[in-house]
Amino acid sequence: MASKRERGEGVLDSVSGTSVEFKGTPGPFLPTILMMLLWLGSVHFIALVVLVIGILLVLIVIPIDSKNKWGIKLSVGYFPLSMHVEDIKAFDPNEAYVFGYEPHSVWPFGVVALADLTGFMPLKKLKSLPAVFYVPFMRHIWSWCGVTSASWKIFTHLLASGYSCIIVPGGVQEAVYMEHGSEVAFIQNRHGFVRIAMENVKPLVPVFCFGQSDAYKWWKPSGKLYMSFSRAIKFAPIVFWGVLGSPVPFRRPIHVVIGRPIPVEKNTQPTSEEVAQVHAQFVQALKDLFYSQRARAGYPNLELRVV
Repeated sequence: MASKRERGEGVLDSVSGTSVEFKGTPGPFLPTILMMLLWLGSVHFIALVVLVIGILLVLIVIPIDSKNKWGIKLSVGYFPLSMHVEDIKAFDPNEAYVFGYEPHSVWPFGVVALADLTGFMPLKKLKSLPAVFYVPFMRHIWSWCGVTSASWKIFTHLLASGYSCIIVPGGVQEAVYMEHGSEVAFIQNRHGFVRIAMENVKPLVPVFCFGQSDAYKWWKPSGKLYMSFSRAIKFAPIVFWGVLGSPVPFRRPIHVVIGRPIPVEKNTQPTSEEVAQVHAQFVQALKDLFYSQRARAGYPNLELRVV
């Protein structure tokens, strides 16, 4: 006759003769899950570290090539793109311009399209934030899309050399103020690009990209703690995802609209008040551009907040 008795943390079930069967007793749910995560997670972590180190080693020998245009062609080819220029005759092919591009959104895809589609630009060159540009791997991707650093030194040098420059004044910090159902431009206190334009006597051009903010679904915490933390690190930690939860963005139509150039007077040492005055002209021009073109772009009820 079979007998059953407790032994240790399992059950020893004596079936017949010398044959026995041991049945384990399930442990507590949370501790066992934690143990599995520590055990198997460590294996995946080591594999991830090896993969990252391997990629960084490969990037050491891959050149930074801002003249390579294949990145632009691939990026432009992914999204259904259109560009509308309010007054093409207002642009001089022998002049260099400072394009103030908004919004940043999760990722400013439209700047690549703008560089590829603006045939009136004397030289096609993009600007990106240093914090993004100098991140390993991202630096290569941006350079293959024709982007270079947006440092003051490089920015000024390119303008002086006759390059038109596209910059996103709101930067990555703009994501802190993003809201679903509306657009935001974090430019109220961003005067640096205006000062550089004035010092180099280069016209300012407002640019807005409709549809870019729909390329990803995203979520970010709310509350004062998140806002304070994001401002302290000058970056907005957000969770975003695209097709099937991947980093691949949704293929949404993107409409880039370009306003009329705002001429600036020669002023190599503008005062803060003079910079603020020209900055106010740019902000108003951006608002006018947004509200005059939102219906054309397919967003007749979309609102813009300038913070």
